[in-house]
Order: sequence, then C-alpha cells, then structure tokens
Amino acid sequence: MRLRNPVNRRLTAGLSASVIALIMPVGSDHVLAAAMEDKTALYRVEISKDIGEALAGARSLRECLTNNDVECAKKAWIAARGGWERSEVFTSGLVPELDEKIDTWPKSTTGFHAIEVKLFGTQRTDVINETNALIADLSDLATKIQTMPLPPQELLNGLARLAYEIGESKADGGESRVSGTSLDDMRNNVSGISEAYRTLFAKALSESDPKLATKVQQEIEALDTLLKVPNLNTIDPDKLRQAGEEFVVTLTDAAPRLSLQKPLLEDLSK
Repeated sequence: MRLRNPVNRRLTAGLSASVIALIMPVGSDHVLAAAMEDKTALYRVEISKDIGEALAGARSLRECLTNNDVECAKKAWIAARGGWERSEVFTSGLVPELDEKIDTWPKSTTGFHAIEVKLFGTQRTDVINETNALIADLSDLATKIQTMPLPPQELLNGLARLAYEIGESKADGGESRVSGTSLDDMRNNVSGISEAYRTLFAKALSESDPKLATKVQQEIEALDTLLKVPNLNTIDPDKLRQAGEEFVVTLTDAAPRLSLQKPLLEDLSK
C-alpha cells in the first residue's frame, strides 16, 4: 500500500516516548551485506512467487471482465491481493513509483483500488483499461525483482514500516473498505513480515542474540493471533496498535545485532 493520507501527524503522537527514544540511527559496518547474499537470493525467490501470484490474479481478472462476469472478477481481484500484500515489506521502500501506481489509496486513479471502487462498489466491469495498466505494472515489477538490489537495511526498515502501518493505518477500517477484504490485507501483511524475517534475518539474529530472536518471533505470532478474528469489527485496535509498536521497538534492538541501522521515524511513514 502507498498511503497518500498517511499517519505522519500521528508518528510522534501515536508512539510512546520510549519508542521515539529507541528509534535513533546508529553506525553500521555493513558486515551483514556480504554474509546475507544467500539469504537475499532466497528472499528474491519468495517475492517473485508472491508477485507472480498477484500477476496471475490480475490476468484472471481481465479474463473475467472480458466475459462480463462480475463475481468471477471479484474473486480474481481478491486472489491477486494476497501476493501483493505479502510483498509490501519491500515495495514502498524499494520500488515506490510502482507501489504508488499499483496500490495508492484512498484517492486512487490507477491500480487495485481504482478497480475495486467500480467492481465492488457499483458492480461494473468497465475496468479493462485499469486492469491492463495493473497487469503492466505488476509485470514490470516481476521483471525488476529478478535483478534489483535487495539491501538488508531497506528490508529491515520495511518490516518495521509494515508492522507500524498494520496497527496505525489499517485497524480503523482498513485499506480495502469497498471490497471488505481489509482483514485479509492485514493477515497477508503479517505473512509477508514473517516470510521476510524468517528468510533474511532469523538465523543471523538467533546466532547473535537467541533471546531477542525468540522475542521477534513471538511478536510476529502475537500480530498474527490478534488478526485471527471473525471480521474487522472484532479486532482490538488498541492491542493491535500496541503490538505493532512493540515489534518496531524490538526491531530497533535487533538492528545493531544484525550490523544494521535502527529504522528511523521517517522510514515508518513512507
């Protein structure tokens, strides 16, 4: 998701003083970059699968629209969302232009939400042009993934940013309000966080600080548990917000153990 009316004004108001104090930059010796080469290669495979899933869903969406089948189109749109939402760990930080075109909200003229408003809001199928544009952008991203750098620092920042966003931006009604799939968006976000942490950082942190590694894993599981509810209305927004903030704090503690800088406040609002 690329927020156009994000939570900037809440960044300092919403976070506790202890969180703000912890999110400060530290020096990095870049030791991890070489050691993580194999890990980033594995992560590249994972995100290629996720974007491939989103692209396949978008292509199915176009076929359904061609057949003027609204219910088929809705299912395809939802199917495309899962892979995309898992990918948000890296999209806003590493490919912001494509992220904005694919997933801007609430004032969307392109991407998922431009289609969503017409398809789910008014049962219209005249969104072939928007769907073709979405397919082109996802195809562009699928190509870029194969060779683009995946800096560990940016990926750690992405973990913090997405966890913060889940608690601050989505729990109050969510991103996909017209389709009613905001809860699935958040669940897929957490799945993407888990995927990135497990693939990129879990082994290194377990070796440098086993207790902290356990804490990170427990906090990811806590986010997941808070989203195992029947519907969006039964989420406890205060607990979800707190869990997101606690995860950010833990990542700031983990960053030096990974020879990385702590995520900055401004990183969380991108």
